[in-house]
Amino acid sequence: MSSTLKLSQRETAFNNEVVTRFELYNSLFQTLPFYQVKEIGILLPFFSSHCDKGAIKEESPTEIIESFFKKYVPDIDHREQLNRMFRFIQYIERQVVLFDAIEDSSFGKIGRPDEVGTLSGLLQNAAVSDDMRHKISQKLKDFSLRLVLTAHPTQFYPGTVLGIMNDLIEALKTNDINTIDVLLQQLGKTPFFNKKAPTPVDEAVSLVWFLENTFYHAASAIQTKLEEEFDIIDANPVLELGFWPGGDRDGNPNVNTKTTYDVACLLRQIIFRCYYRDFRVLKRRITFRGIETTMATLEGLLYENAFNKHQHNAKDLQGELLTLLTGIRETLISNHDSLFVDIVDDFTRKVRLFGCFFATLDIRQDSRVLRSVFNYCVDKGIATGLPANYAELDEAEKLGAITFNELNFLCPEDADDLTRDTLNTIMLMKHIQHTNGEKGCQRFIISNCQQASDILQLIDLFLWSGWQADSLTVDFMPLFETVNDLKVAAEVMERLYIHPFYKQHLKRRGNKQSIMLGFSDSTKDGGYLMANWSIYKAKAELTAMARKYDIDLAFFDGRGGPPARGGGKTHRFYASMGKEIANDHIQLTIQGQTVSSQYGSIETARFNMEQLINAGITSALNPNSNDSLTDKQKDLITNMADASYDLFMNLRQQPLFVEYLEKYSPLKLLSKANISSRPMKRNADAQLRLEDLRAISFVTSWSQLKQNIPGFYGVGTALKKMKAEGRWEEVAQLYATSGFFKTMLDNCIMSMSKSDFRVTAYLEKDEKFGAFWKQLKAEYELTKELLLELTGTHMLMEDSPVDRRSIGIREKIVLPLVIMQHYALKLRNNTTDKELIEIYDKLIIRTVYGIVNAGRNLA
Repeated sequence: MSSTLKLSQRETAFNNEVVTRFELYNSLFQTLPFYQVKEIGILLPFFSSHCDKGAIKEESPTEIIESFFKKYVPDIDHREQLNRMFRFIQYIERQVVLFDAIEDSSFGKIGRPDEVGTLSGLLQNAAVSDDMRHKISQKLKDFSLRLVLTAHPTQFYPGTVLGIMNDLIEALKTNDINTIDVLLQQLGKTPFFNKKAPTPVDEAVSLVWFLENTFYHAASAIQTKLEEEFDIIDANPVLELGFWPGGDRDGNPNVNTKTTYDVACLLRQIIFRCYYRDFRVLKRRITFRGIETTMATLEGLLYENAFNKHQHNAKDLQGELLTLLTGIRETLISNHDSLFVDIVDDFTRKVRLFGCFFATLDIRQDSRVLRSVFNYCVDKGIATGLPANYAELDEAEKLGAITFNELNFLCPEDADDLTRDTLNTIMLMKHIQHTNGEKGCQRFIISNCQQASDILQLIDLFLWSGWQADSLTVDFMPLFETVNDLKVAAEVMERLYIHPFYKQHLKRRGNKQSIMLGFSDSTKDGGYLMANWSIYKAKAELTAMARKYDIDLAFFDGRGGPPARGGGKTHRFYASMGKEIANDHIQLTIQGQTVSSQYGSIETARFNMEQLINAGITSALNPNSNDSLTDKQKDLITNMADASYDLFMNLRQQPLFVEYLEKYSPLKLLSKANISSRPMKRNADAQLRLEDLRAISFVTSWSQLKQNIPGFYGVGTALKKMKAEGRWEEVAQLYATSGFFKTMLDNCIMSMSKSDFRVTAYLEKDEKFGAFWKQLKAEYELTKELLLELTGTHMLMEDSPVDRRSIGIREKIVLPLVIMQHYALKLRNNTTDKELIEIYDKLIIRTVYGIVNAGRNLA
């Protein structure tokens, strides 16, 4: 069957299963329990059409809004117009949820062009020969996939709405019209936003919903299938889960030691609740003689730990649970014809996967804070053996001077908050390992890591806090983020690999080293091409360094949802890693709408995890020679990245850059969105500077503007330069053969497909910002023109028609939100009426929710 026919079938299925059903069920919104709902339901299609026509004419948001009310509702004043807009927002927010639910419910029927990249594809490869099956089995024993849920503020659906969505998806699978109607009414009554900002524990509770409802089932199902098909039963689990809420304190003053303790207790309690629910199934089936005592013991352990959150005598029970389950299994085999052994095996597999921890709680803190804590301890005189002028020593001298003495230093109560939190959390990590198991809290991530002493000084803090060198069951992980830090990352790691103490520590940890690389800040720092290329080069250099010292290296990728933050077709990146990049272990963050859109149901979670597993195994067993870049190809990409970087830096340095974002995007209001415990920028009380602006806020603001600058700016100029230098054929050949290069540009195309410069076209004539806007638009048009030429297509995402159609419908649904947001921003900037400003602010923030949710990977 040709690929064209397959695409045609998928398009037909999408139209039938998604588009048609959305139009059908959309009519049920007329029955939602909203004030003026029927009138709004009648008006909204006219408003949407009016916005679309106005955008085509490149009218300003003010012109579009005012002409609409003049034509359709002429007899109401400005405040009543604002009221109608709030009603529109309510309606549109729920249309987005409905479209999400319909699309997710149709997941199995539409199919995916990347089906070959799932577990079924791996099984097809194994079926080729026993030798291939053996090779896959051996590779799976060395391979791991770790997904880490983070609390970054881009998840706009509250847990209550997620629960309704989950039920709605199930009802839509069978077109249960009565249940769908009731759920849409429930959705109409359920708030879509928080009245106050969540605490870090609130964020943890929100994300634990996914652990409990999707990952628990999806991960165990994948592990089951792998163990059934391949010889990996005695190997380490292929799948691992990580967790940041409550542990990530970098720039978040609301995270403290108590927060970390509460979240660790929560994770432990919830996994036991999952186990207890499974046990009830087990108990209904295993009703035989000879197992009563063991079953009663198991039930008592599970019940006690599932329903008592804070236990003073809590300890790691994974070994005890496995022993009890093994005893039950053996009795079933020997005395009861192996009846229901499969249920026991399923339970056992889950205990092996999740232990008493469910997901590893990572601790993260900025290197500047850790240096300050180290200096505090030195000033307290506990760092015996350090020279008095330690702070003035250069890096090499510091590495030679650190003594690694062991103490039981208790942090004084009068220490500053960050010092107390750091030292107390280091001590708490040992307690969490005792209660939840070593995997419960075994990783400390040093963000903004710039030198080897950042890690060695942190190790000293552990040794001064009661840990012993020969039993230091903690992995220390540097996070390299900026373009400059990425350049020296390999040099920093070599200093660690040859350091006597760290060398011994790594040996005790199985010579395994994890290194985190951040996409978000590198994109903000150097632009799209430079960020992707800098990370690729850093990975190659870090891999070569690790292999030089026989270190088993794992890269932990800090990826956000959109391509500008490392998102997009992520599995294709991992499938395209050449031999010069370590790829035995895939670790990445998932956050915000990416969690709900890609892992919001068991089916989608399985699909996306299977793709990543397949990508890692396939790239290792069947490496594509084209994925290993030649020196000439590297020179080509370097040339492009440099050209892109120069243009992006020129843009960043323009005086109007931050002011433009502040005035025409909701940047300054994001902190009022009540979606995160984390401030939207570092140095929260200081005047806004680009350096302090978090990458999430940066990327989100551009996506709200419908310009997505971080996802494409500079690519067109780089391509134009290659064309001028006569290297266009090289670029075309590289796009056709290199998975890395093709994925990087395809993700750029996806980012551009969610841009719409018509919305801000009125700025072209603006006296102050007109030239700046035209500069952005010109690069967009240049990039679009050359990418279409390079890909041989006539429209963006032409070769992904279903994805393009999905994006198109979503963009059409939220276009009125975009228009209303820009209208409210304009009015807000031109009034001093405090009451009206408050109303405009609420209107702006409410539009942000819907726009981001509809985009699914915009923030």
